[in-house]
Amino acid sequence: MPIRKTPFVNENIYHVFNRGVNRQPIFLTKRDYARAVELLKYYSAENPPLRYSKFLIQPNKERERMLSELQTQQKRADIICFCLMPNHFHLLLKQNQENGLTSFVRNFQISYTRYFNVKRKRIGPLLQGQFKAVRIETDDQLLHVSRYIHLNPYSSYIVKHIEQLDVYPWSSYMEYTGVIETQICQKDLVFSNIKDTKEYKKFVSDQADYQRKIEQIKHLIIESN
Repeated sequence: MPIRKTPFVNENIYHVFNRGVNRQPIFLTKRDYARAVELLKYYSAENPPLRYSKFLIQPNKERERMLSELQTQQKRADIICFCLMPNHFHLLLKQNQENGLTSFVRNFQISYTRYFNVKRKRIGPLLQGQFKAVRIETDDQLLHVSRYIHLNPYSSYIVKHIEQLDVYPWSSYMEYTGVIETQICQKDLVFSNIKDTKEYKKFVSDQADYQRKIEQIKHLIIESN
């Protein structure tokens, strides 16, 4: 894997994304999406004791013990928000320790690729090499990027109506709007700049149609080249 020219910095936030090789799908079933969410939770911890595939075959009591221990650990990188799409993913991450973000995303990508390939008797890379990352520089940028990430299913027509984001299970939007109580994300940084879940929902929906139009124009530009 190529070495990045600019290393990630502790306490900084980054928009991380990657897509399938040749834009091919990387999530084909609900189980694929669910596995990816499990891996995000598992590998964000500071010191996962085993590869996730080996963790799964441990006796129930041992798995419970490991999970309990992981919950007490600091996170290598905090997940601020995320969205999984058919052929790509978006993560908004804050690095907490040296090399934490890189090791977390690398473990996630390697583990998911291994799972995908074994399940489909496939060989070779699934993702387009090194993941991309953009540093978040302001609170305003943080808000807008979180909105962009959460609007992905709508702007890409995975869901037809903005209200359907409330039932799209493969992003953190339902956690942000209080539809579910799952605590995967560290939402405090976003909610320190916005009043509550109701205001955040309005903030996202107000930009929905504009983002969808921009997405359509982007596809037209790509197709004309």
